[in-house]
Amino acid sequence: MLSVFDQGPFAPCPSPFNLAAHVLRHAARLAGKTALSVLDGDARDDWSYARLEAAVRGTGTGLLQAGLTPGDIVLMRLGNTVEFPVAYLGAIAAGLIPVPTSSQLTEAETARMISDLDPAAVLRDPAVACASHPKQISTEALLDMHGLPPCEYAMGDPKRLAYVVYTSGTSGNPRAVAHAHQAVWARQMMVDGWYGLTEHDRLLHAGAFNWTYTLGTGLMDPWAAGATALILAPGTPLEDLPDLLKEHRATIFAAAPGVYRKFLSGNALDLPDLRHGLCAGEKLSRHLHEAWEAATGCGLYEAFGMSECSTFISSSPARPAQDGALGQPQPGRKVAILGVDGPVLMGEEGTIAIHRSDPGLMLGYLGAPEETAARYQGDWFLTGDQGAMSADGQIRYLGRSDDMMNAGGYRVSPIEVETALAAHPGITQAGAAAVEVKEDTYIIAAFYTGPEELKTEDLQAFASERLARYKQPRAYVHLDALPTGANGKLLRRALPALFKG
Repeated sequence: MLSVFDQGPFAPCPSPFNLAAHVLRHAARLAGKTALSVLDGDARDDWSYARLEAAVRGTGTGLLQAGLTPGDIVLMRLGNTVEFPVAYLGAIAAGLIPVPTSSQLTEAETARMISDLDPAAVLRDPAVACASHPKQISTEALLDMHGLPPCEYAMGDPKRLAYVVYTSGTSGNPRAVAHAHQAVWARQMMVDGWYGLTEHDRLLHAGAFNWTYTLGTGLMDPWAAGATALILAPGTPLEDLPDLLKEHRATIFAAAPGVYRKFLSGNALDLPDLRHGLCAGEKLSRHLHEAWEAATGCGLYEAFGMSECSTFISSSPARPAQDGALGQPQPGRKVAILGVDGPVLMGEEGTIAIHRSDPGLMLGYLGAPEETAARYQGDWFLTGDQGAMSADGQIRYLGRSDDMMNAGGYRVSPIEVETALAAHPGITQAGAAAVEVKEDTYIIAAFYTGPEELKTEDLQAFASERLARYKQPRAYVHLDALPTGANGKLLRRALPALFKG
């Protein structure tokens, strides 16, 4: 029996369609219900569905009045505020193509994006680093747009381009991943396949507004279900999470594994309204899973995905994972474990792949058709992650087939880090790898050769000018030589063993 999971396709996306209209489809019916609460200590800023939709569609009108036209690309350089999701949905509502990016990116990193994308405008918080662009629309101007008359939703083919996200690839160069409007329709497969989400839930996501994990799981999915999203104000200590979960009656909690590690003390937590937790961004360890269940008495459900297809394998309240597996492909997904000749036999190791027919799969890498084609094996998109499938569809995760690192839920290419460090005049060769500094806690470490050991603070300053904060190494190790194979190629997987700290 071959390692293929296929229980039939998900319902087709209706046409015409608009991603923002789908996310806010309950706004008229639930006008007075709280769609969003921004939690700031003892205070909170509540947004009703009516207020949210008015701000989104008003922003759409304002962007069009600013001279933008449907189909234009707009780069988002906004901070960790509610303006981020409002501007994102407002752009899509009006038919524009937003490109959400991390506020941690440096000016040099955004300069490459601007060169690649040629955006018609940059939505800009002055406090967020960004290369120059002739048309910048400030957060103050965006806030003023909230009160404008609502734009009409730009309806059309659900397979047309809706938004672009950036990810680091094995080449070391961030790649622009193009997604269709129907990608949000596909996210409904997560509702039962991962979330167990209903209209009556209050979902608290511990991430920042301007993180794509938060944007999808923490905001758009609850809104599309008619639920209430709870988001922490910037600067909220993670130690406050248990009290906030209880005070605001959160029924579902979502975060990256690192967040769970930081606030789990091993003591019992009094969370009477919480039904379960959700986890994604990096592999969940058995130790952390057990610690959560012991402290809360609630389940913790993991999901696997990527920028190219969001999450598509997960456990859920209805379908718990078995024996340390990730879970199963969500209902409606078509997933396989591939070898060089196609799907392998059940139980054998191979590359996790998803069928090109999946409505949540990317349209492709923007402007890179050859790179897009290289990610396919026939009709299967290759994730680059290794796994094995059991007869009931449970998939065990066996690691990356490349050397991608994970830093607090962000995937980081070692080549990107190495390329940045190699420009330092005192470095002859650089290597980067994720290293475990304590149980279940990993950091990015840089290993380098050169005439002499360099001051760590100098290397940190050098990296800070070229790499976003989450990409910067937290440790630097000087070596006489980096490990290489017989062909002289750097053996990154040998680097962690050389880490001493």
